[in-house]
Amino acid sequence: MVALKFMERAHKKPKSILVTGGAGFIGGQTVLSLLSKGERVVVLDDLSTGMIKPYHKGTRFYEGQVQDFDALCGIICRENIDRILHFAGSIRVDESLRDPLKYYDNNTNATRTLVSAAVNTKVKVLIFSSTAAVYGTTVSEKVDENHQCNPLNPYGQSKLFAEKIIQETSRSLDQPHYKYGIFRYFNVAGADHELRNGQNTLKPDHLIGRTINAALGLGEELTVYGDAYETIDGTGVRDYIHVMDVADAHVAFLGYLYDGGESGICNLGYGQGYSVLQVLKAVENIVGSPVPYKIGAMRDGEAGSVIADVNRFYTAVGWLPHHNDLNHIIATAYHWILKNRRD
Repeated sequence: MVALKFMERAHKKPKSILVTGGAGFIGGQTVLSLLSKGERVVVLDDLSTGMIKPYHKGTRFYEGQVQDFDALCGIICRENIDRILHFAGSIRVDESLRDPLKYYDNNTNATRTLVSAAVNTKVKVLIFSSTAAVYGTTVSEKVDENHQCNPLNPYGQSKLFAEKIIQETSRSLDQPHYKYGIFRYFNVAGADHELRNGQNTLKPDHLIGRTINAALGLGEELTVYGDAYETIDGTGVRDYIHVMDVADAHVAFLGYLYDGGESGICNLGYGQGYSVLQVLKAVENIVGSPVPYKIGAMRDGEAGSVIADVNRFYTAVGWLPHHNDLNHIIATAYHWILKNRRD
């Protein structure tokens, strides 16, 4: 039960939005979108992977972990928070196979703590960042939200458990004001157009960043993990979405739910897949130099092709993307990497 001191909200302060993981790639871009709308933004981040950037001066920034229940309740009440965007978590498939307990703590346990704090402090809207990894292997050309979930790795499993915590808690509540949204991301890439925000450029986790670094000679040659999938060229196929569209979608979903829209799970992608070799060729065209690469073994816990059916979110919220172009996604990521080399 929450201590009484945490139940006393700062009613004189305007309503605020809490962004957990707001110093990370997607969370940071969403902070920028919220600030551009004039929202009062509070960030909670442990800075284990994220970085404080100049735009965070426009926020109330707290360094800490989502798993700290008392501190979390204190922030929610002190800052008069009524909406939460939950981005904080661990995201590497390969690391989750080596250290599953880290993923069940950072993704599942942290979400359980956040949901408990949100319910006890009467937060109105919670949006959770999930992943297409919850689906596992897909056999249809595009996967919709009703597809059976069978994660292939602890990363996907930890996110699916977190989804269930959110859904089942909501069903158990007699709180009609409480709404949740769950976004199952596909592959988020690109960078802010004004180069205020982007992915970690030293050791990027995702294909586009690693491929650009290989083309620029900033890292090892690219390893293409498998070329025997049942895809257009044998390499893995993914649905890529620009980070600015992801941020804009969160702002739109937040408004939809706050205004009384129905809680639910939505895919977030473009509904268009590209193979690893197609991405590699696009990077070569934009960077103007070849990408050194080698074919490696298929990685455990990886599906061959995952493409989003995006009809549910686009229709319910009336949202449309603005940056749906692979070359544009790669170009913004490339310019972000160049900027960080200069800096």
